[in-house]
Amino acid sequence: METKVKDIFERLKDGETIPPNDPQAHKMREASYATKELLLHMNNSSDPAEVRDLLSQITGSDIDQSVAIFTPLYINYGKHTKIGKNVFINFNCVFLDLGGITIEDNVLLAPNVSLLSEGHPISPEERHSLIPTPIHIKKNAWIGANATILQGVTIGENSVVAAGSVVSKDVPDNVVVGGTPAKIIKTIEG
Repeated sequence: METKVKDIFERLKDGETIPPNDPQAHKMREASYATKELLLHMNNSSDPAEVRDLLSQITGSDIDQSVAIFTPLYINYGKHTKIGKNVFINFNCVFLDLGGITIEDNVLLAPNVSLLSEGHPISPEERHSLIPTPIHIKKNAWIGANATILQGVTIGENSVVAAGSVVSKDVPDNVVVGGTPAKIIKTIEG
């Protein structure tokens, strides 16, 4: 009986580490080039409806008309990104989404925010493997300019990530975090 090998994108979505010699690894690069072609069109458009339409093609899901994207936006795959309603994405954001990125409703992303759902092992022998782990940004969160959210992090509802922060651990609801690595600075009242 022949065993069917799961598609590499399903395995990435399931959090499976992908070694560099994986027989389907070439599919990741091919998909990135196809995404890049759409990004070239999207990043050169000044029409908000066209930008949303192209982002819908990139993500493979409907982008609500309440979503505003100030291009350029950079995404390496796209199909593992889910964007809610009334989301604002400012200039120069970077999404590495092979591990999955979920952005819930009413989220604000300032300029130069990086959402990096992918990483590599520390061991030099295994370093070229890819470790995907999802990022989840909950409702009404605000991610400040030049902040970096690393793989596997959840940003809590109503929380704020201060500009320039590097977030490597989950952030609870209703707090402000800042620094490198980001730590809780204060609680948001009411």
